[in-house]
Amino acid sequence: MLRAVGFEDEDFKKPQIGIASTGSDLTPCNVHIDELAEHATKGANEGGGKPVNFSTITISDGISMGTKGMRYSLVSREVIADSIETVIAGEGMDGLVAIGGCDKNMPGCMMAIARLNRPAVFVYGGSILPGIHKDKPVDIVSVFEAVGKHARGDIDDAELKQIESCALPGPGSCGGMYTANSMASAIEVLGLSLPGSSSQLAVSQDKRTDCENAGKAVCQLVEQNIKPRDILTKEAFENAITTCIALGGSTNIILHLLAIAHCAEVDLSIDDFERLGERIPLLSDVKPFGKYHMSHLIRIGGIQPMMKMLLDRGLLHGDCLTVTGKTIAENLADVKPYSDDQDIIQPWDKPLKETSHLRILRGNLAPGGAVGKITGKEGLHFKGTAKVYEGEEEALQGILRGDIGKSDIVVIRNEGPVGGPGMREMLSPTSAVAGKGLINDVALITDGRFSGGSHGFDVGHITPEAAVGGPIGIVRDGDEIEIDAVKNSISLNIPEDEYKTRMDAYTPKGAGEKRGVLGKYAKLVSSASEGAVTDKNL
Repeated sequence: MLRAVGFEDEDFKKPQIGIASTGSDLTPCNVHIDELAEHATKGANEGGGKPVNFSTITISDGISMGTKGMRYSLVSREVIADSIETVIAGEGMDGLVAIGGCDKNMPGCMMAIARLNRPAVFVYGGSILPGIHKDKPVDIVSVFEAVGKHARGDIDDAELKQIESCALPGPGSCGGMYTANSMASAIEVLGLSLPGSSSQLAVSQDKRTDCENAGKAVCQLVEQNIKPRDILTKEAFENAITTCIALGGSTNIILHLLAIAHCAEVDLSIDDFERLGERIPLLSDVKPFGKYHMSHLIRIGGIQPMMKMLLDRGLLHGDCLTVTGKTIAENLADVKPYSDDQDIIQPWDKPLKETSHLRILRGNLAPGGAVGKITGKEGLHFKGTAKVYEGEEEALQGILRGDIGKSDIVVIRNEGPVGGPGMREMLSPTSAVAGKGLINDVALITDGRFSGGSHGFDVGHITPEAAVGGPIGIVRDGDEIEIDAVKNSISLNIPEDEYKTRMDAYTPKGAGEKRGVLGKYAKLVSSASEGAVTDKNL
């Protein structure tokens, strides 16, 4: 069988290296990844291995966003992890290079790597360049927000089309510190990517070299018998959390790092994000809430000077092993600091926020926890009146037609892992709010998720979700809700007896689908506070 696909006599003496590509024409994040896989193949050959190429799926969040198709996005993470595990284990391969570029195929690759525990390197496909509109950089979020501006009457049809046409100029993942770049940063800090992999443009020669080096590195890992779980320790996850907080990372890193830790059998919980967040400032002035794109951060040195800054302050575990065979401290030994003339990364003593923007909130509205992305620009406390919507489409229509005013809290429910199913991201509603000019006057809460591109006073991952009987299901129009990002609380301000009466009378809708991949997912999935994995209770 192997001779028929090109193996020669000498190849049977070499370690077989699986090259898992997420390449497809579905999205700019992945359109170039098959070509990157060729470079990883070249590197594995040069490193003394025998590469074997195969592919897995992806879903474009940006294309499916705001539609029922988005229900499949988080589900695809499990499908990708399952497919890579199945091929590598089924074919008995010795090592793995996995190349991912969009939000879910990156953690999906990492979950498979953690489960398999065979020598492996993850390669990030790289960030997209920003487009230019009226001499200003634009990206995918600019398009979503332009829809809100159009609804408000601030721009006409022609300008909306101009923004849509120029926002994405070529290959690469969404260009801010959205989920893809957040996860790429986290994976590099975890030690499963080569130094610098998270901070390279998709179209750059640096990215091709990174792929070739990854192919060589995995052969060395096989020879040295260094496995992912030697690298994926609790301390490594703490390093990733710490760095991503300072960088202004997406709320989705919580969901995905919990899932990867589960696959690696590391005891990580949402409480660790809360604990670490109290000592780490927000330093990076990047999109979605800041001024700059990932391409700007790449230009000043990427994330490694940030890591060195944290290491020098005793906030990273420097003895954590990485895929170079060296420790984090050894990898960072010769890294120079950011230049004094840049303002992307703020000085340590002048942070954008003194503690984490990722807030773990609890209260009678989220007894199992919720995740807020609150930078302080939108304030740290919000008390308002509930406007309740059963699903994203209903909420978006309400926002665009002008239902929402100052001091309202948009409640979007039955969008959780079970209720969706699939825990859709609410980028369309948050972008519509921003486009309407209400970003500082309105809060949004949901048992679904928020995109890495969302910004504003947003709280997602509300647990338990409405579909399984969570208290977000009893909220009514006009109820007062209070969110405190200092006390880390989220409360439905109604009398206790009224709360109990409503809970006793509440009949949850249950899973949004009963058949097919969505039905299977809804049947097996754990809560968002547990990473929304599908093998937690097996």
